[in-house]
Amino acid sequence: MLERFKVPKEDQVRIPADSLKRTVTAFFERMGETTEFAQTAANTLVTSDLRGVESHGVSNMMAKYIEYYQEGSIKARPDWRIVRETPGTANIDADSGLVIILGQKAMQIAVDKAKEVGVGVVTVFNSGHSGAIGHHAMLAAEQDMVGMVMTAAGLRTLPTFGAEPRLGTNPIAIAAPAGREAPFLYDAATSSVAMNKMWLAKRVGADVVPGWIAREDGSPVMEPAPVPEDDNAFNLLPLGSHKGYGLGLMAEVMAALLAGALPSMINHDRENKHFFAAYNIAAFTEVDQFKENMDEMLRTLRETKPAPGHDRVLYPGLLEHEDMQDRTANGIPLHKDVVAWFDDMAAEFGVEGLERS
Repeated sequence: MLERFKVPKEDQVRIPADSLKRTVTAFFERMGETTEFAQTAANTLVTSDLRGVESHGVSNMMAKYIEYYQEGSIKARPDWRIVRETPGTANIDADSGLVIILGQKAMQIAVDKAKEVGVGVVTVFNSGHSGAIGHHAMLAAEQDMVGMVMTAAGLRTLPTFGAEPRLGTNPIAIAAPAGREAPFLYDAATSSVAMNKMWLAKRVGADVVPGWIAREDGSPVMEPAPVPEDDNAFNLLPLGSHKGYGLGLMAEVMAALLAGALPSMINHDRENKHFFAAYNIAAFTEVDQFKENMDEMLRTLRETKPAPGHDRVLYPGLLEHEDMQDRTANGIPLHKDVVAWFDDMAAEFGVEGLERS
């Protein structure tokens, strides 16, 4: 994640991952989830923080999820079900359940199908938020498969030349295993910036980069500016103009329309739609050879001579791997205001609070 979104060192409080998982699990249990589902939700969120994807970790999302449960827009213990299925595909009605929980089940169904027929694809509709979709893609990579996930939800992003939002941030993620190198993990919004990162920028006082957002009339903001206080006073621009617009529409086709649902631009609901795919490497090539080839490609990228003013060349997933190693050993750096909120909520719920590293 870009440095501009990181918590300043003077505002950091390091929290051990195990402590954070225990407290987050307890919060979800207080919302009515089973212990199994609560633990899955906590693992999804805290793993995102361990990977440095703080935009989709506990800092932004825990308070949001509690709000969603309390207002009834998401459901604890959903009666999710497969509504259509073939040997290689399934379509799931999530019954308003959170996909930070059900995404693990959807991807495992895709993996199990891929073991049998080579490729497994699962769509999910009538659901809540998925968290960082790269987490779900990695569930396939950890089982020697290539994982791919897309999400279509909400109305925050303008179409190219448009003055009204028609797309969500509609992220796309792909994960692939390697041998000795850190695994490949690409996870990015098809808007110029994820909305969750705007909330982080607001918390740490970072400016908006020119070309990220548009005013209410659709005109782009082309100078550095503070994040607007009112989330409804701006919209997001597509990544790279028409390219991001096209990718965002691709996510609508694969995640919403393929699941038999309407996109949010037509059906103005808060429903999230998702696409999960697992590609069994062994159905295409030898797994060991694939990993050796991945290592060679990723090492070549990592050893590429950097341009002037830069220390090194990165590839998607490398920083996340390094952050996970550091944060597993030294704790997750949360903003002091987030830690204070956790302390207050733990006292309100009567559960164990956060330890400090």
